[in-house]
Amino acid sequence: MLSHGFISAAMFLCVGVLYDRMHTRNIRAYGGVASAMPVFATLMLVFAMGNVGLPGTSGFVGEFMVVLGTYAVHPWAAILAATALVTGAAYTLWLVKRVIFGAVLQPELAVLKDLNGREVLVLGSLAALTLLMGVWPAPFLDIVHQSVHHLLGQATVSKIPG
Repeated sequence: MLSHGFISAAMFLCVGVLYDRMHTRNIRAYGGVASAMPVFATLMLVFAMGNVGLPGTSGFVGEFMVVLGTYAVHPWAAILAATALVTGAAYTLWLVKRVIFGAVLQPELAVLKDLNGREVLVLGSLAALTLLMGVWPAPFLDIVHQSVHHLLGQATVSKIPG
């Protein structure tokens, strides 16, 4: 859930940055953003790769744990979940290709200003957390470890007298 919070917030902020500069959310209006906004493109790529669950990002840790845990109980549900993850990854990669890479489609895109200091600070912090959680998830998992054990203990104790 932490990973989802970091990555989703960052992706929405990236959309906000683009909307602030172009005043449209239409994917067809973009293309070649990396040529005018390389810092933005790099950070958005980090978040997109986290969204698809690339190893080394927090998205991988979360998705791996969910699919592995589900597989132990319901293999078919895990297969269905993995299929959904692949579909989501395909859409995200299509989005990155259309918006970030390729030829500059409109003259307005060529003169876009890259991120300002405030935007770099916010998006950079989220990127650092996304990568940190991806390569060293233990501190984040330790925070929830006791709560999960307590919840499991509560779930396994019968409330029926007998």
